Amino acid sequence: MSVERTLHHFPLDPASRQVRLALGEKRLPFAEVQVRWWESPPDFAALNPSGVPPVLVETGPDGRIVICETRAVLEHLEEQNPEPALLGRAPAERAEARRLLQWFDRKFDAEVSGYLLHEKMEKRLLGLGAPALANIRAGRDALKLHMQYIERLLADRDWLAGKRISLADMAAAAHLSVIDYFGDVPWNDFSAAKTWYMKIKSRPCFRPLLADRWPGMAPAPHYHDLDF
Repeated sequence: MSVERTLHHFPLDPASRQVRLALGEKRLPFAEVQVRWWESPPDFAALNPSGVPPVLVETGPDGRIVICETRAVLEHLEEQNPEPALLGRAPAERAEARRLLQWFDRKFDAEVSGYLLHEKMEKRLLGLGAPALANIRAGRDALKLHMQYIERLLADRDWLAGKRISLADMAAAAHLSVIDYFGDVPWNDFSAAKTWYMKIKSRPCFRPLLADRWPGMAPAPHYHDLDF
């Protein structure tokens, strides 16, 4: 029997984008429900009391399963749909993919996304006033350091965690793609990172992300271009 999937997500949320990329790479069909999480909708809170997307709801032979938030959803998808393997096959690659998942979801998120996306996106959604320029500068400065780190990783690797694309690449691309939506990634200063991003941006799983738009927030002109 087939499994029906519904992903409750916010299009410009890096956490939600990781799950969308993984579902696309594994070629798993799913329906979408866009969540205005900042309005605390009761139906979404009933699925995940924390009120944080993404949430994946699966209905199949074992009944209805609700999987809340990024890491739990990614692990569930990997367990239930092991091919293609997105944590790598060799133990060292799996360990490195897990390390980098944590890096982007904790360190990158706190030092870069927490500044840039809060000032450029969350303040608009929450009606918190104008962006603070000092915070934007801090986020951009931290972004350059993280881009330098990505360059070092790619100096002797095909993908961030090793020879194959993994969830580490999807975590990095999810965070960077939302920042790129607002035009803040200095791609021309980081040639290896730009080439890596062009590779993942060209994959079929990435196409739906390039079509994302949110009212009142137009993307940067180059956002949807594969050759930028």
